[in-house]
Amino acid sequence: MRLLLLLAFILIVSPTKAAQVAIIIDDIGYRQTDTAVLSLPSSITLSVLPHTPLGKEIALLANDNGHEIMLHLPMQALNGKKQGPGGLTNKMNEQEFKQTIDSALGSIPNVRGVNNHMGSLLTQMNEQMIWLMESLKQQDTYFVDSATTRYTKAGEMANKLGVPQLKRQIFLDNDVSETALEYQFQRLIKLANNEGQVVVIAHPYPETIRFLQSNLKRLEQQGLTLVKTSQLLPYQLAQKESKVTGSKTHVR
Repeated sequence: MRLLLLLAFILIVSPTKAAQVAIIIDDIGYRQTDTAVLSLPSSITLSVLPHTPLGKEIALLANDNGHEIMLHLPMQALNGKKQGPGGLTNKMNEQEFKQTIDSALGSIPNVRGVNNHMGSLLTQMNEQMIWLMESLKQQDTYFVDSATTRYTKAGEMANKLGVPQLKRQIFLDNDVSETALEYQFQRLIKLANNEGQVVVIAHPYPETIRFLQSNLKRLEQQGLTLVKTSQLLPYQLAQKESKVTGSKTHVR
């Protein structure tokens, strides 16, 4: 009887969910070649730049194909690089800032979440990140911190306002050589197995598209599940609740 109870307990508490991988392709909207992302599986999330020549069209087609759509929101960088249309800066007052966000969201249909394009300066600023999260909460969208600076405050402010959020862990294609892509792909497999989930950002480069088309099947072979980005949010919240519960049981 004790053995049966022990086996039942193990089955209940043992994790059954396969490790999960979310891949976001961003920087979409300017080039005709960006339409190649539509050839990727619908579990790949597509993040589209606002007010771009092809952004709305690609977002509509991608949504019809079953892809989850995000807004790739331009933010001020430390290097002073131009953000493009819809960019947020530290020179804007709160009204200008939030109107720019609303306009950017309105330019791309079917948006479920937002991640930052550049933003190594702006994501370090508490006030501007509060304004951002207030806007996203009002629009009921989640946020993925692209983590373009180690000093980012975006996740902290998202948590403060209760905006569902994730953080990029791997950039797949800073180098698009086959060797570099393979190295990063192996990193994501290892990290997913170790952490239970991984958030990857890549770009619509022809080399990246070809690599993913050839190698995504390896995820399943490694026991990993490719998921839409929003599917990681319940997992993350469950992990937080588990940690909180666990910490309470150890209070003395």
